[in-house]
Amino acid sequence: MTVSSLGSRAEAESRPDRPSVTELRLAAFAAHRRAGFPLGPLSLFAGPSGSGKSSALRAYEALARLGGGAELDEVFPDPVACVPERARPDAQRRRGFRIGCTADGPEGPVRLDVAVQAEPELRIVGERLTAGGLTLLETALRDPSRRSVQAAWHTAGSSPVTRAPLPDDRLGTPLLPLRVAGKTDGQRQVLAAAEQMVVALRSVFACDPLPRSMRTAVPLGAGRLLRGCGNLAEVLWRTRSECGRRHGLLVDAVRAGCAGPVHDLLAGRALGGIDGTVRALLDRGDGLRTPLGRLGDGELRYLALSLVLLTGPGVLEVDTAGEVPAALQTLTVLADGFDRDLDVRQREGLVRLAARMCERGHIRLVGAVSDASWAAGVGGVTVVDLEP
Repeated sequence: MTVSSLGSRAEAESRPDRPSVTELRLAAFAAHRRAGFPLGPLSLFAGPSGSGKSSALRAYEALARLGGGAELDEVFPDPVACVPERARPDAQRRRGFRIGCTADGPEGPVRLDVAVQAEPELRIVGERLTAGGLTLLETALRDPSRRSVQAAWHTAGSSPVTRAPLPDDRLGTPLLPLRVAGKTDGQRQVLAAAEQMVVALRSVFACDPLPRSMRTAVPLGAGRLLRGCGNLAEVLWRTRSECGRRHGLLVDAVRAGCAGPVHDLLAGRALGGIDGTVRALLDRGDGLRTPLGRLGDGELRYLALSLVLLTGPGVLEVDTAGEVPAALQTLTVLADGFDRDLDVRQREGLVRLAARMCERGHIRLVGAVSDASWAAGVGGVTVVDLEP
């Protein structure tokens, strides 16, 4: 066996089993220009207001939704807001933005870069999927009068590439399994890279708990936590009986982050239960139950984010790759304003909980904070400092 083959085997064995996004690239997006951000299992974008924290998370979420097959106008309802402020239109009055990411996994690092035209009409004008220095998929807008782009993907058969039109209103990478036969080694390489990218992007839960919506009773439904966590009481009604171990961990976390004694966290029927609504309560352990409506904003955000970190895709409102076993997927939580309304004790407790959960490999977190100096002593935290 040659030295190079030994190296290749060692490299393959060191690759992660679960695909995950390890870099976010904002070549031209909102306030970002030629920016590349490394992402670890637990990453915090830190910087003052206006530094681009929220727009970085917005770009990540956009890539995730595109990777799930969403149409462009659903992902970017206001595309002009994503165009860099100083970007000048070309001779055809066109302006746009460019975003991309790298997904690491069994196939090694796979890069996806996307160019979007925002004006005069919204469309994808270029996409490139690469791995190991090889271009596996490339699209380009050849005829602006047609609602399609010309795509070429790696074949490595009798013809080096295959060419065909793809729609310009959605990402081409998740469409490849419907277009590529997988008969040649090159086609199988394309499919494997596309699957790794899609799996890495699909399982994303973007959340920003809204305390005011968590204070009221809510009707029973599917029991899947929504983005603003307003239906937290409904989710607790379900999860308290489904997984006693995780509920115990949640109670421990709440006990550490909420004022006063906490014996349990539960959901009960609202006033008489006639309308079928439930509300969440803190059991103080002496017959006193405190409705969540009495808690402060910081306590409510801390509680909701703890629940998100301790649960999974079956409870969160997230679009997972159903064709891939759960053991080979990683849930990524995007938390804008991760430290908003939290006191020192709460934010340190929450980031330590996040670090423990992310260390296990089945969950990752990308958050935005105004300042990350308080997280410096926590192992496993990647801090991305942004300057305005």
